[in-house]
Amino acid sequence: MAGYFEEMGWAELEDGQQPNHLLDMARFLIDFGLYEDNFTGEWPRLPPPASKEAVQSLADVTVETDDKSCPICLKKFNIGDKAKEMPCHHQFHAKCILTWLDKTNSCPFCRHELPTDNEGYEAFKKEKKRAEQRKEDIETLHNSMFS
Repeated sequence: MAGYFEEMGWAELEDGQQPNHLLDMARFLIDFGLYEDNFTGEWPRLPPPASKEAVQSLADVTVETDDKSCPICLKKFNIGDKAKEMPCHHQFHAKCILTWLDKTNSCPFCRHELPTDNEGYEAFKKEKKRAEQRKEDIETLHNSMFS
């Protein structure tokens, strides 16, 4: 089990290092819902592009049926065409999906997200997931106590 600092991606203070109290106060206000702004609930802009590593790891597949089409350009695949396959198993023309992933990190069909190189966005996703888990844990605790 990861420790608190590893889970949050933080490092302990070194000897003689002082905490940033302004940052601590900002985190306190956000954590307790005392600071409401567009930046606390949702990512304030479009998600960043997919990481180069994630894009390079997309599988190249050969299309075996002629009843499929690319969800981006809507052109039909021919039998034997090469396509790129996302981890969600949706297939696209290589040019279509590579252009798409240069702009955002998700599948255009089902919104399955790939990792990004943007540390701020990754931290946002991690914190959002932790908040959902805390909400579920509180709900479970409440139900176990009062049902």
